[in-house]
Amino acid sequence: MNYRPLQLVILLTLTVTSVVAQDVDWPHYAADRFSSKYLPLDQINVENVDSLKEVWRWKTEDDAIVKENPRFRPGQFKVTPLVVKGVMYASTGLSQVAAIDPATGKTLWVYNPKSYENPRPANTGYQHRGLEYWTDGTVDRILIATGGRQLISIDPETQKPDPNFGTNGIVDLSKGLGGDFSLTSFGFNAPTIVIRDTIVVGSIISDGPTRKEMTPGHVRGFDIRTGKQKWIFRTIPQEGEFGNDTWLEDSWKYTGNTNVWTWMSGDEELGYVYLPVSTPTNDWYGGHRKGNNLFAESLVCLNADTGKRVWHFQGVHHGLWDYDFPAAPNLVDLTVNGKQVKAVAQVSKQGFTYVFNRVTGKPIWPINELPVPQTTVPGEWTSPTQPHPTKPPAFERQGFSVDDLNDLTPELHAEALEIIQNYEIGPLFTPPPVLGENGKQGVIMLPSAAGGANWGGAAVDPDAGVMIVASMTLPMLNAVAKGDPNRTNFDYQRTGGFIAPGPQGLSLTKPPYGRITAYDLNKGEIIWQVPHGDGQRDHPALKGLALNSLGAAANGVLSNGGGVLTKELFFMIQADEDTTSMMRMKTTGYIRAYDKRNGFLIWEQEVDKTPHGSAMTYMHKGKQYIVHAVGGFNQPAELIAYALPN
Repeated sequence: MNYRPLQLVILLTLTVTSVVAQDVDWPHYAADRFSSKYLPLDQINVENVDSLKEVWRWKTEDDAIVKENPRFRPGQFKVTPLVVKGVMYASTGLSQVAAIDPATGKTLWVYNPKSYENPRPANTGYQHRGLEYWTDGTVDRILIATGGRQLISIDPETQKPDPNFGTNGIVDLSKGLGGDFSLTSFGFNAPTIVIRDTIVVGSIISDGPTRKEMTPGHVRGFDIRTGKQKWIFRTIPQEGEFGNDTWLEDSWKYTGNTNVWTWMSGDEELGYVYLPVSTPTNDWYGGHRKGNNLFAESLVCLNADTGKRVWHFQGVHHGLWDYDFPAAPNLVDLTVNGKQVKAVAQVSKQGFTYVFNRVTGKPIWPINELPVPQTTVPGEWTSPTQPHPTKPPAFERQGFSVDDLNDLTPELHAEALEIIQNYEIGPLFTPPPVLGENGKQGVIMLPSAAGGANWGGAAVDPDAGVMIVASMTLPMLNAVAKGDPNRTNFDYQRTGGFIAPGPQGLSLTKPPYGRITAYDLNKGEIIWQVPHGDGQRDHPALKGLALNSLGAAANGVLSNGGGVLTKELFFMIQADEDTTSMMRMKTTGYIRAYDKRNGFLIWEQEVDKTPHGSAMTYMHKGKQYIVHAVGGFNQPAELIAYALPN
């Protein structure tokens, strides 16, 4: 008797059973606390990704609240959900927390802290990007810092706040900053991070202040079990603290912002947390805050248990461009010149990637202080130099010159040449002039304050040392004008438009208007760079032209959300938006898959609502899913999941 067929059936049965039982979680906002945005899954791969189908959608519970009270309408839906132990968790624009079946998109439960009943969140209104998960192996907690200034520790078993945390499970984040500040000037919409036993919390602060006195963006640490505030790190150093002397004329006493509005990374083994810090008040004029202004626009490494500074690097001295660090750095172990190094790589709005030893803060490759243009604005102060990394190469165009102009046709190029006669042009870090100075309407700034890279950040394959970052080529206008003393105590404020006008409504720059860049971080070299998106092709001025992929849209694209890496693929969203009017948004966008090895586009899916949240992936009961968020404003906010057919 031949037993081999029976043995084969048994073997296949065991194999299928083990695959079906396999779960691979996405337990943190960016997959892990290293912010890798990477899972080594390959059920969806280069051979079958074009078979992906939408398998479910989940709608937030916010719509019912908005129907009763339209003033609570959320903005863009930017969440990246978590998947932990067979359950998906997501925050909503109104800071609700939902548990979702990751196989079907069915709502399991919703916790509503009613944070929207508190004063309206600062800056972006009702938006939220995500949650944090923590476990000590015995208890699990889901953590949210809400738009309404609450820090909440939720027990997923009871579906309620932990009664031993704060007051009935809630910590009031409006207290403990060291002063009384307007509640509408700050809020929280990014995920917190837990390193060992400490929850580290940043904040979002209004970007449009009318006074030089503003809420400071100090970072705080809280005990994971009790919610007690353990420490505060003053991003604007106070008297006697390191860095205080970089704020001249006592400007540290009243200047604010300098906050960590995006998410953070951390190393559990070292016990360190890494803070990407933003710009001080106000973003465009610093005459009221002369000096280099530590720790503004810096990457700061703290001991998460004590809040003490370990090391820092300032990417922009005395910022005048809103070039804050927009995303958490990527922690990755590299092999550089044959030596193992624990590294941290920080992408930036200006198109640089800064790479350091994450233990010591020493640059992996030299970072040179180079001379930059100086201000002509009365009362302003500028640093004579700014830091420029020698490696890796920049992933975006930097500065603006005639060589950057749209040259798709001679007519478009001639019109672009005529347009720039109205503006100043110059290298990266050219400061904003006074509007009308020398008959010019400001300076053309590239990259813009939206990036380069933005809050989507980069993704890293830690096994290969490969980092992939999406970016925008979006020329911006920058100028200041004298402040109206009846409305502000700023001597100067930003004025003029945002997007630089282009010929016949097309981009002022030559394509591509957006790109994706892959680096070998072990060598500090670009592996490949490809356009991101296909651009506007139906314009009469382009009729009959044989064009390659243009990248993004005609006036750039606000694909601020980020991508996700798997073993073979890089998935990235694109929002089709009219950047000439932030409120006049189109209703579609794309999710695309690129071959990680060479950047070839091998799958794209148009979606019927604008995508905003960074994509993520997971394996649930043997099936791999790709999920991203869409909608917000006047569109229903949803999560969309894709998977292969059974």
